[in-house]
Amino acid sequence: MSRLLALLFLLPGLALGQGHPVKPVRMVVPFPPGGTTDLIARVVQPKFQEFLGANVVIENKGGAGGSVGAADVAQSAPDGYSLLLVFDTHAVNHHIYKMAPDPFKSFEHLMLMVTSPSTLVAVSSFAPATLPELVAAAKADAGRVTYATAGAGSSNHLGALLLEQQAGIKMTHVHYKGGGPMIQALLGNQIDIAFISTPLILPHIQAGKVKAIAAGGKQRMAVLPQVPTLAETYPGFEQISWFGLLVPTGVAKDISAKIRNDMRRALETPEVKQRLSERGFDVVASNPEEFLRFVRAESDKLGKLIRDNAIQAE
Repeated sequence: MSRLLALLFLLPGLALGQGHPVKPVRMVVPFPPGGTTDLIARVVQPKFQEFLGANVVIENKGGAGGSVGAADVAQSAPDGYSLLLVFDTHAVNHHIYKMAPDPFKSFEHLMLMVTSPSTLVAVSSFAPATLPELVAAAKADAGRVTYATAGAGSSNHLGALLLEQQAGIKMTHVHYKGGGPMIQALLGNQIDIAFISTPLILPHIQAGKVKAIAAGGKQRMAVLPQVPTLAETYPGFEQISWFGLLVPTGVAKDISAKIRNDMRRALETPEVKQRLSERGFDVVASNPEEFLRFVRAESDKLGKLIRDNAIQAE
């Protein structure tokens, strides 16, 4: 009798998983259109919705370094119809923004999807063309060199802070509401330099609209082989962007497993993988446990940098 009752309790969950989804699924990008997170969402969306079996609607909800969109998803029903595609600010927003949901209590971490080295770029009118030249210019006039970010605590911001520490320089921070507006400011010669995800800035480098100063990976990139790495000047200095998929805490395990499996299938299709690779992304498609460990480590490491530099919401 007890076994029968246990089976009856399990059946609703099984039926729900087998029937999901029965309506469109929204994938929230917590930044304005035109940024790297938005780019990834639009590359994977067609194949992802094909495997998922329902329309996937991309919703851009920018603000507070991604915290506005994250809070929206955290407060959504845990039914598998609200997904969150996060940038690396996900690991640090709770150290900076009061409104940011707790990343470890509010979400289930499904997958580290892709990573990409950042590239340190400068506007064409900026005289320095190499990292040593940039550092020399910053040392000659503290605060004169300006750098753009997608907000306090973003990888653009933390990368610039690490450069200041490594080089013993001081620059001026100018923040924007996402990667798209940051790119427009850069192309408009409103700032001097920025650390930007390679896939987002690569077309503008190739078009000669901005110049690449240094790459953030361990090795030079195949798409920009002439650009030296940060580590060639400052050993051990890396700057990587990463992107992952989350759902609110409480989603049924079979539903979250289906979402993760369908996203993995989408990422591993040859056409999606090629489109991402051509733009400078490396597909990871990790399991949930690996992703959660990674985010915790990033939160601990960068939380200290944020406290040491007294970074606050702007």
